[in-house]
Amino acid sequence: MDNILTRRSIRKFQNKPVSDEKIQSILRAAMSAPSAGNQQPWDFVVIKDRKILDEVPNIHPYAKMVLEAPLAIIVCCDTSKEVRKGFWIQDCSAASQNILLAANALGLGSVWCGIYPNEERVKAFQDLLEMPKDVFPISFIPIGYPAEEKLPADRFSEEKVHYDYW
Repeated sequence: MDNILTRRSIRKFQNKPVSDEKIQSILRAAMSAPSAGNQQPWDFVVIKDRKILDEVPNIHPYAKMVLEAPLAIIVCCDTSKEVRKGFWIQDCSAASQNILLAANALGLGSVWCGIYPNEERVKAFQDLLEMPKDVFPISFIPIGYPAEEKLPADRFSEEKVHYDYW
């Protein structure tokens, strides 16, 4: 519970590389997410190339923090793997959340920048990363060592809870 409740969106990063071991742990967590019918329609693009990272704010207006981040992971859906029609967005969203939680558990910061369903962003990322036409980028997640500290926020709201009926 502590890992879930202390996870915050980090938008300022230290100039410090993230080890390949930590990246692999994060990807292992992502691939442990549940998926409809266990279809696991996801693929991941790990970006460490500074030229590519520096290009992202030109195609995603809310991803300027990537200019400080040492890496980012894009969660993608390969729709050619889709078995359970329409569930891929949920599957890839669960993988995205696991990335955020794993990064936090490893002492890293991260932030979820949405790509899908914004058609312009989807196309721009597909072009930038030379993705096959059946692969759709869902989320862009900059990751690194935090250069800011954010306290946990209690977001529980009793008004949003309904029991048995609305």
